[in-house]
Amino acid sequence: MRSPWAAAHRDEGSAAAEFVMVGALLTVLTLSVLQLGLALHIRNTVLDAASEGARFAALADNALGDGTTRARDLIAAALGPGYASNVTASYGSYLGHPAAIVTVRTPLPLVGLVGIDGGLEVSGHASVETLDD
Repeated sequence: MRSPWAAAHRDEGSAAAEFVMVGALLTVLTLSVLQLGLALHIRNTVLDAASEGARFAALADNALGDGTTRARDLIAAALGPGYASNVTASYGSYLGHPAAIVTVRTPLPLVGLVGIDGGLEVSGHASVETLDD
C-alpha cells in the first residue's frame, strides 16, 4: 500500500498543465517580439519619410511646405493618413550648417496599431542648398 505522501507527489497529469503554462509563455513572447518589430518598422518608415522631406525642402527651388507635403505623402502611402497628421518643418542649424529640419510626431503602437498619440517623435535634417556664387 502506498503512503499518502507518495500519492500527493505523483507527476500524473502535470504534462497538460506544463504544456498550457509553457504555451502561454511562448505565445506572449512571440507577440511581444512581433509588436517590437511593428514599432521599429513604423519608426524607421517615419524617420525615412522625415529625412526625405527634409532633403526635398532643402533643395534650392523648394520651400518648407514642399518638404512637409512630401513627408506626409510618403507616410500616408506607407502607413496610413493617421500617422501623417503632425508634420512640421523649420530652418535651423545642424552640425554648424544651415539645415531644413522636418519633425514628425506620430502614434507609438503599443498593442497592434493602437498606442500613444504623439508618443514617437523623429526629425530629419538636410543641408540647405543655395545658388549663391
